[in-house]
Amino acid sequence: MTDTKDPRDPETPDEIPHFVSEEPFDPDVEVVLTEEQEKYYMAGQWQLMWWKLRRHKIAVAAGIFLLLMYLVAVFAEVVAPYELQHRDVRNTFAPPQGIHLFHDGKLIGPFVYGFTSKRDPNTLQKIYTPDTSKVNRIRFLCSGGYRGSEFEFWGLFKGDFHLFCPESNRKPVFLLGTDRLGRDMFSRIIYGSRISLTIGLIGIVLSFTLGIVIGGIAGFYGGLVDNVVQRVIEVLKSFPRLPLWMALSASLPAKWSPVYIYFGITLILAMLDWPSLARAVRSKLLSLREEDFAVAANLMGASTKRIIGKHLVPSFASHLIASASLAIPEMILGETALSFLGLGLRPPVTSWGVLLNEAQNIQVVVLYPWLMAPMIPVILVILAFNFLGDGLRDAADPYK
Repeated sequence: MTDTKDPRDPETPDEIPHFVSEEPFDPDVEVVLTEEQEKYYMAGQWQLMWWKLRRHKIAVAAGIFLLLMYLVAVFAEVVAPYELQHRDVRNTFAPPQGIHLFHDGKLIGPFVYGFTSKRDPNTLQKIYTPDTSKVNRIRFLCSGGYRGSEFEFWGLFKGDFHLFCPESNRKPVFLLGTDRLGRDMFSRIIYGSRISLTIGLIGIVLSFTLGIVIGGIAGFYGGLVDNVVQRVIEVLKSFPRLPLWMALSASLPAKWSPVYIYFGITLILAMLDWPSLARAVRSKLLSLREEDFAVAANLMGASTKRIIGKHLVPSFASHLIASASLAIPEMILGETALSFLGLGLRPPVTSWGVLLNEAQNIQVVVLYPWLMAPMIPVILVILAFNFLGDGLRDAADPYK
């Protein structure tokens, strides 16, 4: 290959060498791969997905954050400094206390300043003023020593061990303030994570079961079965989601126990989420059922259940995982919205939506803005699930 010399560049040679080998191709020549190349070519699909996901730093960070949140939900009794229903009637609507390390120029460890309170004679509002003479230390890995420390771990056994706690009842620590009954908002948010985070997991299991089964049948058989399923999906998707959620939630009997209400809300969210997944599964199966491996399994006498469950669904399992990571936050938002509107979970059940229900009054929000604190974990968890979903969606096609 030749090329003319660039008159603007004196360093450009008159001829550019051709680096393609002109030797005849010999198929018997053994190709020597480096260790890294061999590792890549011999890796399976899941290994390639993991390698690609690791390069998505934001998705990895989001996954670590979600793992920590679910660990907090599991060990809520240990992480929360106070028991769920613990009340301090002397400190109702107490503002958040900032954490300090230095007092009078000396490092004395993490602590919060106490406060003095008085009632405004005109508005009757309780006004809190920080008192720098009251140093309330924060203890770590502590047990007992103050009222409200005992708990029942998952209702199985009693304990009083906490990750951190106040020195005593006379020196309270309210990192996010208290509510109208003097209950610690930080502790209640920690306990609320158990309901808000698990309702998405249980709902997605039900939704995926319906979506995969119904969508798999429609995609595998096609014809009349596919037409019926598609018309049902179109009818369900034509309803506005939020009004339908509200109508179904309002139909739940008020006399039901909190456990029944919890599973009722989960079932409602799952029943309205499966059509999108069923349509995606159906489109995938329509293309995969004509592949050689599916035809071979059918000719060998494999049942429809085995062909769908063992051959077709695993072929796009990576896409299902990515879809799940994006569907879970929708269910969390659904529960939060319904509980906020008073149509979802109700006290004594504690979730982020139930906690936000107390902040509906604009006057309360203006006077006690820390009651809106439960929306912070909602925003962070939703963002984390979306970032993780983006990473999984990119990793779902490792050959791209």
